[in-house]
Amino acid sequence: MSDDKEVTVATHQVVKTEEEWRKELPAERYAILRNAATEPPFSGSYTYSKETGIYRCGACGNALFDSSTKYDSGSGWPSFCEPKVADAVELVEDHSHGMTRTEVRCRRCGSHLGHVFDDGPAPTGQRYCMNSLALDLDPTPENPA
Repeated sequence: MSDDKEVTVATHQVVKTEEEWRKELPAERYAILRNAATEPPFSGSYTYSKETGIYRCGACGNALFDSSTKYDSGSGWPSFCEPKVADAVELVEDHSHGMTRTEVRCRRCGSHLGHVFDDGPAPTGQRYCMNSLALDLDPTPENPA
């Protein structure tokens, strides 16, 4: 038996109407998660956070990023070099704002999280540039049992 922790991704989809999402999510979160808005740079609560834990989807709680992959990209948004599990996110071509980018969505509920760029650090070379309001931090206990 392996000593590695097994990492799993939620396999069931979260399906709700936009009206249900609107009632459940605060207006600022709804705008980002469901309408692909972007919070202003350097305004998010996780931009400079050094807390350890798992960053989860702010809509459905899906585990998305581990704090060990977070770094200061200088972009003004929390940045990660890779998702916790590749299948946790979905990458979608985005042609909004007169440019082509790669949007990052939660695979479990389809919510908008941010964008990924090919200018990140080794070993992945990726910068998953996320909105703080799209995430919830599930902190690591200081003295885990």
